[in-house]
Amino acid sequence: MNQSSENLTDKPSKQSSDSVTRSVSVAVIGAGTAGQNAFRQASKINKDIVIINEGFWTTTCVTVGCMPSKLLIAAAERAHDAKYSEEFGIHSEVTINGRQVMARVQAERSHFESYIEKQVESWPNDKKIAGKAHINENGLIEVNEEIIQAEKIIIATGSSPFIPDDWEEKLGETLLTSDTVFDLPDLPESVAVIGTGAVGLELAQAFSRLGVAVTSFNRENRVAGLNDADINAKAIDCLSEDLTMHLKSTINEIGHKIDTDGKTAAFIEYTDKDGNEGRWQGERVLVATGRRNNIKQLGVENLGVELDDKNRPKNLDKHTGQIGDLDVYIVGDANANIPLLHVASDEGYSAGSIVCNQNTDAYIRPVAIPFSIVFTSPQIVNVGMTQQEIEDDPDLEYVIGKVSFDNQGRSRIMGVNCGLLHIYGCKETDKVLGASMVGPDAEYIGHILANAITNEICVKQLLDTPFYHPTILEGLRTALRDVQHKMAIPYQSLDTQEDGF
Repeated sequence: MNQSSENLTDKPSKQSSDSVTRSVSVAVIGAGTAGQNAFRQASKINKDIVIINEGFWTTTCVTVGCMPSKLLIAAAERAHDAKYSEEFGIHSEVTINGRQVMARVQAERSHFESYIEKQVESWPNDKKIAGKAHINENGLIEVNEEIIQAEKIIIATGSSPFIPDDWEEKLGETLLTSDTVFDLPDLPESVAVIGTGAVGLELAQAFSRLGVAVTSFNRENRVAGLNDADINAKAIDCLSEDLTMHLKSTINEIGHKIDTDGKTAAFIEYTDKDGNEGRWQGERVLVATGRRNNIKQLGVENLGVELDDKNRPKNLDKHTGQIGDLDVYIVGDANANIPLLHVASDEGYSAGSIVCNQNTDAYIRPVAIPFSIVFTSPQIVNVGMTQQEIEDDPDLEYVIGKVSFDNQGRSRIMGVNCGLLHIYGCKETDKVLGASMVGPDAEYIGHILANAITNEICVKQLLDTPFYHPTILEGLRTALRDVQHKMAIPYQSLDTQEDGF
């Protein structure tokens, strides 16, 4: 047994040895994407393994995240296309049945959940514990009536919506979060969305396109966490067609009241960016101010884990989730590194592999490059290094290849011509450092650039591949050509309007 295992299991205990009800090689706490991957991988070699979970045994993505939000967005896109096709000579009357919209969201969500539930049901019952785990001062896991001693612990407890201050009490039944919004039986008449990150933007636009009166608030003049000022400005411009947004606003008071007719209404008193005071009143308030990892009350400090002031574990190995030289692995949203499903999946797989007894040959999935997609219309993508990160590195010389999608051929044909792409190219290596984009087909352009960064494909090689005409992807070629041109001729650029039509 190595030193780190002794830190976990051989600490002087105030409890007698017979108080331990179960001893295992590996304990996984949390059964979301990361936890399930870790459990499956570690189970291939470790037979004395246990997984502990509080709440649903599916995943954040399937139950309260990626999948139900995309179901709502899909309905919103159908409604928008049906209502706004006059420019194509297509006229129609659109009726939106809110109950039917939400019923489909919930039914399809249950369909996706069933696959995960079936997987969990196949696991041996004696390896699954439903309950809230706590790590006591002796490094033992307490859950229900059990006290479990584990040589290695993988923590994958996920995250929860962050609700500021006393807003939960003030808003009462008018409060919505990303964990509760998909359980609505019907679409609300009106909703305020606080926060313009990925979740806030996606849900605000979807509700708006489904006929809900939506007002968005954010304390910064920024959407989707965009770092590039020009892309941020363009995103605000494109999204303002659907959304009323109070950016760089301050919320002074929030709450709810009962009207004279007995109806509950929420209200927000705010100061806008120009210093003017305003008041919003409506049916619901969706608080989309981010998520926080579920780790603070777990007792990880009793394992020797140190947290910073934002409850993020220190000394984290981003390949495996291991904390220093401890036999403790914190993976997925629980480590607050990059809270995205593909990252959680990779971290869980790697942690489950490395805790195996034969871990000298363990396959550790490489750290994913930063890559995010916001599924608004137009979509927003960030991949690789941000412009700020590049500017902060004194050793990097870079250029920005640009293309506007406002008059790009295929985009204009389809009536989705609002967007801007910036590609940050390294002058020394001819490689793509990163990119930021708002525009049509951004999810596919982002994947191409993520592949190029991951595999260190240079700009010339990207341009040597075919770009079919007429496609929106031709816009990517124009931006890459602009990068190449600026590499060779500083301070000049090509006409960054797409030339393929």
